Amino acid sequence: MDNSASASQPESQPESQPEYQSASQSASISFCLIAKNEAANLARCLDSVRELCSELMVIDTGSTDGTVMKAVNLGARVSFFEWCDDFAAARNYGLEQLTGDWVLMLDGDEWLLPEAIPLIREAVTLDDGIAINLLRQEIGAAQSPYSLVSRLFRRHPAVKFERPYHALIDDSVTRLMAADSHWRVLSLPSPAIAHEGYQQEAIASGNKQARARKAMEAYLADHPEDAYVCCKLGALLADETLDDGSVDPEALGRSRKLLKQGLRQAEQENNVELLYELHYHLAIVDAQRGNPDLAQSHYRVALKQPVLPMVRLGAEVNLGNLYQQAGRLDEAVSLYQLAIQTSGDLPQVHYNLGLALRAKGDLNGAIAAYEKAATLDPSRAEVYQNLGAALLKGGNVPASMEAFGRAISLYQEQGQEAIAEEIKENLAAMGFQPST
Repeated sequence: MDNSASASQPESQPESQPEYQSASQSASISFCLIAKNEAANLARCLDSVRELCSELMVIDTGSTDGTVMKAVNLGARVSFFEWCDDFAAARNYGLEQLTGDWVLMLDGDEWLLPEAIPLIREAVTLDDGIAINLLRQEIGAAQSPYSLVSRLFRRHPAVKFERPYHALIDDSVTRLMAADSHWRVLSLPSPAIAHEGYQQEAIASGNKQARARKAMEAYLADHPEDAYVCCKLGALLADETLDDGSVDPEALGRSRKLLKQGLRQAEQENNVELLYELHYHLAIVDAQRGNPDLAQSHYRVALKQPVLPMVRLGAEVNLGNLYQQAGRLDEAVSLYQLAIQTSGDLPQVHYNLGLALRAKGDLNGAIAAYEKAATLDPSRAEVYQNLGAALLKGGNVPASMEAFGRAISLYQEQGQEAIAEEIKENLAAMGFQPST
């Protein structure tokens, strides 16, 4: 949500506001989940918010897997909503059922991180807070390890969800703030939510891309100037592939057109979060279209936007990758190190740093980076393979053979026997035997 986004005055003033708790009093938080066949995820989600929320509500939209009974057994109140392909309508129906001072809404494939609970408790005591942006960790996402979502907000008659897919409260909050300037939007600086819905198997199993595209295209037909939907649909189209797994050039071309269309509108609104996201996705599209220089320029513009440091991680790492491919190793290393300072627990960043340092001839630095990546994610065969190569070049044969042995075992476990055999053959040709 963009605190500085411009907005026109609403046609009418919002309803009179109820009295809210002062900073010296506790504020109650209601939890709401819109669910359909979420039995497998329900306990994880509800248990994560139980300590924070005084009310647990599940709005069921037609489950057939035992979601309703499980929700009741977990202590949630269940209400029913007839699904109409509109997430905003379902979420707003849920809002009508709640009683707390604040509302936290999650999806079934999300859960609240325990370390965020004390920060949230403190934030909701502020008299002038209308919404609190939460950082979401995107587990398994190929891009953007963190995103900013508006899921925690004061229960206020003027705050409601809009858009049938990727439903948001942002527009209603912006209108409210234009009418009453004492409200402000806050942001927690550290991750508060984990989300696994962007893992490839989760997307495939739920047919999420097809459903999302259908809903957003229908909405965009009636709202062609909606920059947010242009951004989300453009990003979705950029991920579409042909039957052979290659990029769909037609979808990529439409993706870029939509992203540019959204960019023009976002620039008029000065929506910095959306500007970041649009430039970020345009960079991805331009890189896929074979224009790395233009991609670099979009990443640089994205990184100029005043968004939270952890939101910037995706652009920092991707721009570092482009610099590394172009041989601009010093700039790549600087960006990787900046990303590590922001969030030191991303194994891919340490691995990329190792590759860049090794290309620069800094073997000790590369070895340290590979070892850190392996510690953070011991399942990455390529990390051990590159660690073994760096150790061998540095003259540490025993440690090198141990790393190569680990890489070979992992490749075999992961069904990549050909790579494992190639490593063994290359080592044998040099007179080496990897550890087993």
